[in-house]
Amino acid sequence: MTTDSKFAPRTLTASEYVRELFGPEENAAILVRNRSTGHTVQTIAKAETIANPDFQSWLAGQSASGYDVFVGMNPIKDGAFSRTKGDIKDIRHVYLDLDRKGHEALAAIRNSTELPPPNFVLDTSPGKHQVVWKVSGFSQDDAEALLHNLANKFDGDLAATDPTRVLRLPGFANHKLPEEFIVQARQQSDAVYTLRDFTIDEDSPEATRHFGEPQEGRRMVPGNHKSQSEHDWAYAKRALARGDDPEVVIRRIADHRAQDKHDPNYYARHTVTKAQAELKSSSSPQTHRSVAGEESSQDRGH
Repeated sequence: MTTDSKFAPRTLTASEYVRELFGPEENAAILVRNRSTGHTVQTIAKAETIANPDFQSWLAGQSASGYDVFVGMNPIKDGAFSRTKGDIKDIRHVYLDLDRKGHEALAAIRNSTELPPPNFVLDTSPGKHQVVWKVSGFSQDDAEALLHNLANKFDGDLAATDPTRVLRLPGFANHKLPEEFIVQARQQSDAVYTLRDFTIDEDSPEATRHFGEPQEGRRMVPGNHKSQSEHDWAYAKRALARGDDPEVVIRRIADHRAQDKHDPNYYARHTVTKAQAELKSSSSPQTHRSVAGEESSQDRGH
């Protein structure tokens, strides 16, 4: 972690926010979307171009015409014209979209010993926030795993857990609301964090699931994200490979899934038994079908 101990928290304009997120010559994605018509425009431009008055004036005009304004959270490669995973230059930020119990979730994040203080907190609507950390040394897999874990732990939006995500740009209206709400951003730190600064491992059954009350139903997650069953399967293999007692692993998984499995003990033992079989036959060229895939199809009805 690197930081300036003399940093004073401040409210940021859109231009200031963009300059904090990116270097002046880095490419960033700006997306504007009209919720009423569905019309969407994405622009890839240098951060300094986006921050300058002419571009900001164009964004203000779009906002006044009913468009929501978003910025991609990671820089885009030179020559790229979209923001697919292959277009991401490197991972610069991890983030949470707190769309449920936002104040409680934000307080839990600030009080947590498992993650560092956020760099930016955006107020996107009454009681809802977006939280952003500056990071370095992350792979895309590192980022996705952490984003998913953070969203699960602090009840964030599970759809906002990939490195191509766009979040709201401060200074512009959130048109999702019946009354105008101008998004605001506060910078609270200039630290740059590494993976070791985040000790949360929520996909592991060793961790507590969610900071608040259990959710009444599962939220939909894009198909490219791992299901919780896949996380359980991966955890079982990791734990067994490092020598953990299988009965302890079974108990952890059963406890972790007690709220959403009809028979968590059977599920946990089935997962661990399959993981043991795969580890024993790891020298075989045949690939075993994981229990995660089997359980994923069963989970669709829950």
